[in-house]
Amino acid sequence: MITWANKRILVADDSQTMRMLIVFHLIKMMPGVKITEAVTGADALNRLKRQDVDLILTDMNMPEMDGAGLITAVRQELKRDTPIIIITTRGEQRDRERGMSVGANGYITKPLDVRQFRETVRKFIP
Repeated sequence: MITWANKRILVADDSQTMRMLIVFHLIKMMPGVKITEAVTGADALNRLKRQDVDLILTDMNMPEMDGAGLITAVRQELKRDTPIIIITTRGEQRDRERGMSVGANGYITKPLDVRQFRETVRKFIP
């Protein structure tokens, strides 16, 4: 059996329900994976300053610092190339382009399509 115990994922979303759903699917598809949760972009950035991760999943619309601000900080301030997937209700093309232009590697819209979620995550954590 494959173990994911050496993999770390950060999930940043201000919705507790959405974080619970994402964490549930991550644990189901990668038993043993270590997950860190953050409620804002600023919270996520503070956690990333103390701990590196293998993948970041972030909402775009959060208080204090939005997803675009988090992605920019990860790329420019922390100088990390960690894969980042945006998970957001914003499905408009310009929002997708904004997220990708600041350094995101993938984009998923809510409501979460489980198959798309799993396929996208597996692109970055095989």
